[in-house]
Amino acid sequence: MLRRLSIPSLLASLVTLLLFSLCALFQINQSDAAVTPTPISETSLDPILILFSDPGGPASTTYRGGPDALLAQAIDEARYSVDVAMYNMDLWSLRDALLRAHRRGVSVRMVTDSDNILEREIQELLDADIPVLGDRREPLMHHKFVVIDRLDVWTGSMNMTVSGAYRNDNNLVRIRSSELAENYTREFEEMFLEDRFGALSQRDTPHPQVNVQGISIEVFFSPDDDPERRITELLLEAEQSIDFMAFAFTSDAIADAMLARFQAGVTVCGVIERGQAANAGSEYERLLQSGIDLRLDANERNMHHKVIIIDGAAVITGSYNFSRSAREFNDENVLVLHDAGLAERFLLEFNRIFEMAAP
Repeated sequence: MLRRLSIPSLLASLVTLLLFSLCALFQINQSDAAVTPTPISETSLDPILILFSDPGGPASTTYRGGPDALLAQAIDEARYSVDVAMYNMDLWSLRDALLRAHRRGVSVRMVTDSDNILEREIQELLDADIPVLGDRREPLMHHKFVVIDRLDVWTGSMNMTVSGAYRNDNNLVRIRSSELAENYTREFEEMFLEDRFGALSQRDTPHPQVNVQGISIEVFFSPDDDPERRITELLLEAEQSIDFMAFAFTSDAIADAMLARFQAGVTVCGVIERGQAANAGSEYERLLQSGIDLRLDANERNMHHKVIIIDGAAVITGSYNFSRSAREFNDENVLVLHDAGLAERFLLEFNRIFEMAAP
């Protein structure tokens, strides 16, 4: 038998329902639901995911929804292990994701540059008994990579920092490949387990070249693999175009290769971080005086990419600045992605920054 509600009771129920609905709507509007990413497993079935920061965009004022959001989601989906080699970290999104992973029993390990080990977010990892190793040396542990479940590799130019994800121009690349993950895990454990940094690193990458669903990828670690040699070779093979974005550019060999191809009729265009252009050893003036269309970036913070796009068909990216320090002293990584589709993504980013930059 249905129970009849009195008019006052019915009105009270309606008021309660209305208040509940308004409350729920308010919570949705105030939450991060609008920028919380779909889980990685649902976001893209592609084995390679390319992300760029967006300085000046909507996320740059909220510090929510940048490239770090998808990386944090991937860490939240980790089942077994998360290894982090990161020059610096002050992003609470990634700190929290690492803490959550640790609490649910995932193995979390970190290597960082000792100059940054006192960052509050890194200290909070240590306070939670997550092992963090500093390099304890003058040259930089300059890597920016994360390996999840020995399957997914996240790398690029982006540090795990607010500036890296929201203020500077950066790229973040996720590649799903057990062979590539084995390469990065080997590099990580050489530092974390064997305490080998910089000149002590050994040339022992298990799979220097991998194939990910038809896309050929070369991987190099510095200083042991001498990435500059391969970058120079690739530049000298350019037939149509070389487009580059450089935070720091002091490498004579790389500049020489660009100039040689420019003089042979190859179109060469580039953007250099304004704050680095006048540094000692900078190649900026030499390249500019040669007639190359070279510009200084317009970002009031940093144009932090380390990217070269060759013939619209291959992309060089990673943590590796085009400098002597990167070549001889720092711990760095470089990827060469041989794929026109991926090159097109990077060319869109290049064109955006190039058009904004001062001639």
